[in-house]
Amino acid sequence: MLLAALSLAFVLLLELIHLPAALLIGTMLAAIVLAARETTIRIGSVPFLAAQGLIGCMVGSKIPLTVLGELAEHGVLFLFGVAAVIVAASVIGLVLTRMRVLPGTTAIWGTSPGASTPMILMSEHYGGDMRLVAVMQYVRIAAVAVVATVVTKLGAGASGPAAAASTTVWFPAIAPIPLVATLVIGLGGAALATALRIPAGPVLVPVAGVMAIEAATGLHVDPPPWLNAISYAIVGWSIGLRFTRPILRHALRAMPAILGSTIVLVAICGLIGGALMLIAGTDPLTAYLATSPGGLDSVAIIAASSRVDLKFVLAMQTSRLIIAMVVFPMIARWLSQRESQDGSPPTT
Repeated sequence: MLLAALSLAFVLLLELIHLPAALLIGTMLAAIVLAARETTIRIGSVPFLAAQGLIGCMVGSKIPLTVLGELAEHGVLFLFGVAAVIVAASVIGLVLTRMRVLPGTTAIWGTSPGASTPMILMSEHYGGDMRLVAVMQYVRIAAVAVVATVVTKLGAGASGPAAAASTTVWFPAIAPIPLVATLVIGLGGAALATALRIPAGPVLVPVAGVMAIEAATGLHVDPPPWLNAISYAIVGWSIGLRFTRPILRHALRAMPAILGSTIVLVAICGLIGGALMLIAGTDPLTAYLATSPGGLDSVAIIAASSRVDLKFVLAMQTSRLIIAMVVFPMIARWLSQRESQDGSPPTT
């Protein structure tokens, strides 16, 4: 009861200040508070896997098939923008790893520019500390949201996320077929991925399943808000309850490096946006939002309330999300192998 009450309080507070991913961050913070008091509450592996599968469905539903048309029109340009941001994030993660700020591949996953929730969930399969990856990802999300809002206001006089935010209908009328498809793809995909031992499969398999169903049948699989809230709560609690006092102290000691790396990544992405503006002739605000290092939902809200090329921004952000989920596990594994060959300490 205390965990639920604290979660509700944190989520409402974060929603009031329009912080992206409030459901996940709020529940994780509530769990961290109890974990610091050495609670014995734990979330079982089955609910955790089920929540990952349902979140995979949610991620897949947010990737519009129309992005393929934009990719065909601006393929080389998008490849340049996406590759530049991913390389920058990888280099920053590698530097933090070399500095031994965080254990194992944690820093590499923590600097991943996009798909924060899937990256947090996938990091555990590749030697990262999911708790510290979550800290890095959500610090970056908050920083990017603040910077993007300020840049938008300065550049176009837009009102930012608060003006664009709308009231969520938590219990809309249920469409039976999409809901059943969500449960089958999410739960079945997570179970199949676990049985086949596909790394990060509980998230990636449902993402692919939702996109394939939509492309083949035109059925839009969109989990209802209440189901997303339950999934986020389970994942947030699962991550937060794993924190211990030593891990919290480690995170606080590493916070200056985490904040510094976030500022550097945002600045580099700004420079990449400047190059994109010169190459493609886009306006400065469109170029900046297109290359801003996540998250997709907050950038979409900010872009929708501004005078920018919304289709271009969403296509660039979506293509980076897809490429990051596919490519970043390989990058992280390759970098971690190089680090272990160079004598870096093992994951703790």
